[in-house]
Amino acid sequence: MTLHGLVDAIDQLAQADPFSYADRESVITLLTQLSRFECIVSRAVASFDEGGEWATEGAKTSVAWLHTRTHLPKGLLRSELRRGRAMPELPVATQSWSNGEISSAHFDALNKARTSVSEVALARDEAMLVSTARELKFEPFAAAVAYWEQLADPDGTEEAEMARQARRDVYLAQSINGAWLGQMNLDPISGAIVKEEHERLERELFEGDWAEAKERLGRDPRLGELKRTSAQRRADALREMAIRSRSMPPDARRPAPLFSVLVDYPTLQGRICQLAQGHAVTPGSLVPWLDEALIERAVFSPGRRVEIGITTRLFTGATRRAIELRDQICTHEYCDVPADKCQIDHIVPASQGGPSTQENSQVHCGFHNRLRIQRPPPDG
Repeated sequence: MTLHGLVDAIDQLAQADPFSYADRESVITLLTQLSRFECIVSRAVASFDEGGEWATEGAKTSVAWLHTRTHLPKGLLRSELRRGRAMPELPVATQSWSNGEISSAHFDALNKARTSVSEVALARDEAMLVSTARELKFEPFAAAVAYWEQLADPDGTEEAEMARQARRDVYLAQSINGAWLGQMNLDPISGAIVKEEHERLERELFEGDWAEAKERLGRDPRLGELKRTSAQRRADALREMAIRSRSMPPDARRPAPLFSVLVDYPTLQGRICQLAQGHAVTPGSLVPWLDEALIERAVFSPGRRVEIGITTRLFTGATRRAIELRDQICTHEYCDVPADKCQIDHIVPASQGGPSTQENSQVHCGFHNRLRIQRPPPDG
């Protein structure tokens, strides 16, 4: 097929009724072919760069030539070139990408893990990692690659983590019209601390807005009837964080953050180390927090059981906490609501004699728990 034929095919799709290819199978086909096409484009950009045709018009680089001719962002073009150049070093990933089995995001994750120290190990384990990419959702795949990096280059990953912590930054500046604009770059642990408190305050504000609207309307309100939008509540929650910080007495006891650290069962000293939110971290990244944080050790044992360390969190909800750490998100196939915002339910209902144990438990968000009760799966 020529490029002219491809253009004609795309023209036909563009002119067709979008509902004619909006069913489940068609959308999956479109996304799969998009991944395949991205692979072709990256390979072509790298070949174009190597050919040097771009230099005949005085361009310094192929990216500069393409940027001028296509008006595409240089960052996007550099990404295409970087992927194309990496293809010979990642043949298994390239083939899987070309087949539409993985995406450019999976390829980038594997290419990022390729360093001078890890390249031999990556050549050995590439097929295993690509197989993981085909089987898992992207987030657990990214965590698997992070663990692999820690095993392949433990010193390098610790150094990279320290460098990431060193790049932490929060930027806040006033615009010409008086509004405040900014951005932040936090390491995984600092970000988790800030995000959890910000979300707690946002929920607090939401509950207040809901109660006010219910009293005003005499019924349960709709989201659009609350006095603030979700964006406004997020902004007000950040302001509330600052107000409460300023209101705290200088000699007040600082709350100790709680880290839930998941480690592997066989040795309790392997590289398996991740926050409860699912982000893989290096063991060394926890060291600066040991003097002020509470460390909750959760050990994965055979059968997907999670044991909570006996010296921490001694309260009646320890079993629930273990289940949250085990599943981390709603276990419905199409959901990723964090476990601490979900409900814990019996697999075999208690009314049928099902025990309240980890083995007979599952995490479902409110929506999918209600859906499961309303439409139970068919027998057999």
